[in-house]
Amino acid sequence: MSAGASKREASATEKRRTQDVTLPPDAASEISERAWLIASVIILMAATALRVYALELKPMHHDEGVNGFFLTSLLRQGKYFYDPNNYHGPTLYYLTLPVAALFGLTTFAVRFVTVLFGVGIVWLVLSLRRRIGTVGALVAAALVAVSPGCVYYSRYFIHEIPFVFFTLAIVVAALRFYETGAAYYLLLASASAAMLFATKETAFISVGTLALAWLVALAWVKWQEGERGKRRGGDGVVAESGLAKFGASAEAQTVVVGAVALFVAIWVLFYSSLFTNWKGVADSFKAFVVWKQTGMSEFHGKPLYNYVLWLWQEEAPILILAAVGSCVALFERKRNRFAIFAGAWGFGLLAAYSLISYKTPWLMLSFVVPMCIAAGYAVQALGRLGPVGAKGLAPALVLAGIALAVCTYQTYVLNFREYDNDAYIYVYSHTRRQLHDMLKEVERAGAVAGQKEPGITVAADEYWPLPWYFRDNTHAGYVGKSVAASYDPQTTLMVIGRKSDDPEHDTYKKLRPILAANYVEAGFYSLRPGVDLVLFERRDLAGK
Repeated sequence: MSAGASKREASATEKRRTQDVTLPPDAASEISERAWLIASVIILMAATALRVYALELKPMHHDEGVNGFFLTSLLRQGKYFYDPNNYHGPTLYYLTLPVAALFGLTTFAVRFVTVLFGVGIVWLVLSLRRRIGTVGALVAAALVAVSPGCVYYSRYFIHEIPFVFFTLAIVVAALRFYETGAAYYLLLASASAAMLFATKETAFISVGTLALAWLVALAWVKWQEGERGKRRGGDGVVAESGLAKFGASAEAQTVVVGAVALFVAIWVLFYSSLFTNWKGVADSFKAFVVWKQTGMSEFHGKPLYNYVLWLWQEEAPILILAAVGSCVALFERKRNRFAIFAGAWGFGLLAAYSLISYKTPWLMLSFVVPMCIAAGYAVQALGRLGPVGAKGLAPALVLAGIALAVCTYQTYVLNFREYDNDAYIYVYSHTRRQLHDMLKEVERAGAVAGQKEPGITVAADEYWPLPWYFRDNTHAGYVGKSVAASYDPQTTLMVIGRKSDDPEHDTYKKLRPILAANYVEAGFYSLRPGVDLVLFERRDLAGK
């Protein structure tokens, strides 16, 4: 091939790449850059406000209490050892560590970390503007900002929100690498993938679905175009590696090796507890086996269709618009590979998790976010049906406004009124607000006794998240279902038992006669569905 022909071929390739990453012709004139910036800031501010306001309102969940226990141990004793049999990956604790060290071990501080990741997801969605259009990106980001589930679990100290953030970060970084061929985007995608696997063992499901969605998008467009291997129209997805810019050069090989090395380094860094527990690295591979057993067990077992019902109850506007956006992406004349990919990603994960017996509502976030992206594209595409300009966009924006209004109302009710009501799907065996009442009584009784760390014995087999709330009390002990023959009122100011109709779990009936002489029943408190606690306190502390 002549030098001239080579140059023409390179120019054609670059032209196709440029066509793949630019906005649709009508997208650039949808709104001004100033309007885009203002709208983006408003969406980010709304997302932050919904996640930060009254962050300590709902009591810590059982799982939050356990995560708080590990964080407390890491901060105060410098110890954390990964256990694949019971818990998720280590990133949550290490990422929260600096915040807890600076601002203290408080409920607000630890939850603020997941708030940041939740807002970060909204920011990443906004960065998809060149893929789903200006209006599409704004609507998608707004839907994530007000999604009942995304808000609820952004206010939760568990792994799910960081997990979704790192998943989306892989997609965004990979797209940028494809667009620019810049090596640091490939390294960023690799780092995001490593963080994903170090956050939760279900990473293999998300990464596998991303790969399948990519293949679906490629295959569908090629089949529709009828020209295998030819890349035209649409705005693409990661259909061609950014390394094509380097060809088979030594630089390309160095970039790939560097990306793999970075992935391994991050994996080892976290699972080895910063190189202090090498057993954790080997144990990290056992997690996939453990989760496979969990997924096939009846623990949290639900019917095949359960996620669809849950989505319909809590995220119906997003589900409907996502279905519309996915169908439009599949059958519109000028096909958008990324929109097809987003639909396949969201509904692919819905299908994958539906096939697994183990179902919990927080797992829905992994497909709610890509559904928001597909929903945003639905509004973008519908806006193109009318004339160019505000009049053409009006019907689509009205539809988006209705969807956002419904989601916002549901978010308000769920997060600020019914946050402990199990009638709402996302409230999954959550700690009841009555726990705050019990904690206030414990604090009051301790103040009457003049003790900041009053002696407390917890004689109940279900007590989490109490260790989080008693983390500063060195005189709080947990004895399970064991009931002592007597309790010294001078050292044990309060005893917490469990009241249950099941004698196997009940300690209340055993404690009553033992404590009758020196203690009174201060009150009964519902910890969570099916778990009721009773507080006994020394007689001289009662009601003062």
